[in-house]
Amino acid sequence: MLVLAFDTATPAVTAALHDGERVVAESTTIDARRHGELLAPAVEQVLRESGATLRDVTAIVAGTGPGPYTGLRVGLMTATALALTAGVPAFGVCTLDALAYAAEESGPFLVATDARRKEVFWARYGDPRTRLDGPRVDRPHDLPGELPVIGAGGAMYADVIGADRIRGPLHPSAGALAALAAGRLATLSEEEAAEIARVPEGRVDSVEKARELSVLGPPRPIYLRRPDAQVPGTPKRVTA
Repeated sequence: MLVLAFDTATPAVTAALHDGERVVAESTTIDARRHGELLAPAVEQVLRESGATLRDVTAIVAGTGPGPYTGLRVGLMTATALALTAGVPAFGVCTLDALAYAAEESGPFLVATDARRKEVFWARYGDPRTRLDGPRVDRPHDLPGELPVIGAGGAMYADVIGADRIRGPLHPSAGALAALAAGRLATLSEEEAAEIARVPEGRVDSVEKARELSVLGPPRPIYLRRPDAQVPGTPKRVTA
């Protein structure tokens, strides 16, 4: 097994290779404006450092968000293109799940990332592998109280949430993303993996659908918001 994973749903552009037992190479750059420029070099770097080529990769995994449209599009389109080139399946993993997996928390906690518009994307976890609720998008003051909060979405609003609740890591790690996916893939047959990788029509834009993508799913984006652009309505009649 050689899993190539990357995530562009947050300001972190992160890529990693996992051989089924450990992360063999990883690259992360924090830059919210250059996802398209940074992802390909990051993928090339981890392949070079591990002495592998794209032909050696057996699965490709991309973070599915939730996150802004532009960043998500870069990662998921790249995953689809590389999977077609290499002739291997592409999968998606919720970005919040990857953050949770990297967290050193034994009890219940929240994961939150920046959703812009003074909101956060968040989910509640029972442990680093178990999502109990979400993902959702809300104002910081609407997050459930008391629980620790992992991720930059919490750190940005520490004055609202409470500084004593903020924990790391702040950004997702492709190493954690790859490890989470590799663990799940190890339990599946080739037929089961192929079924999961099939991409249905449409995107994931509801809480109910997003909850279904637990641990491993098809490479579909989780937006949780309607697009800013809207189809124009009927022009108003101008009267003299």
